[in-house]
Amino acid sequence: MTTLLPCVEIETAPHPTAAVIWLHGLGADGNDFAGLVPELDLRACPPIRFVFPHAPSMPVTVNAGYVMPAWYDIFGFDASARQDAQGIHSSRMAIEALIANEVARGIPHERIVLAGFSQGCAMALHTGLRLAHRLAGIVALSGYLPLSERLSLERHVANATTPIFMAHGTQDPVVVVARGDNSRQQLAALGYLVQWHTYPMEHAVHPREIADISAFLTQVLGSTRAA
Repeated sequence: MTTLLPCVEIETAPHPTAAVIWLHGLGADGNDFAGLVPELDLRACPPIRFVFPHAPSMPVTVNAGYVMPAWYDIFGFDASARQDAQGIHSSRMAIEALIANEVARGIPHERIVLAGFSQGCAMALHTGLRLAHRLAGIVALSGYLPLSERLSLERHVANATTPIFMAHGTQDPVVVVARGDNSRQQLAALGYLVQWHTYPMEHAVHPREIADISAFLTQVLGSTRAA
């Protein structure tokens, strides 16, 4: 049995009927986006449980082997750099366990959104599109599609039409916007329903982006879609 990752949890109201599992970026932890919940306009949504897991700590090659929270090792920020396929797979299993835990707590797959920022974005896309159960949506912020050459073979039909919210800063120096847009194009070519947004920011979150995320969560989890 997989040991669940430690998490920060926030419920917008008692007895949640939906969940958002939000994956942080490299070097951060589950607290990184917890403070964003009060800023989201979720008035048209039923009670939601936000789950912010902490990634395990590991040496990260691109940071001179410094040990930090990471979903997988990074060998370089360029799109052509070697990717840590084993690390990505291990984190996928851990994230799928978190999804299964929410289902065991009474929230069905189709009421769960998988979200992530930067490296967490990569894991949200990688995991969500391979999951054998349909999710409500995927929120992919300031990141990219990892192991993209494998997706056409490994993707699952269950999430072929799951809405995907992708957002990126036009001045991002960490994951350049061209890499994010290339991932969007790859997803669109495979038939995925991608909402693409850009904002005048670096590797961060923009106020207008928060409003757009609120609208997306309302779209996929709103009261008219309540279980």
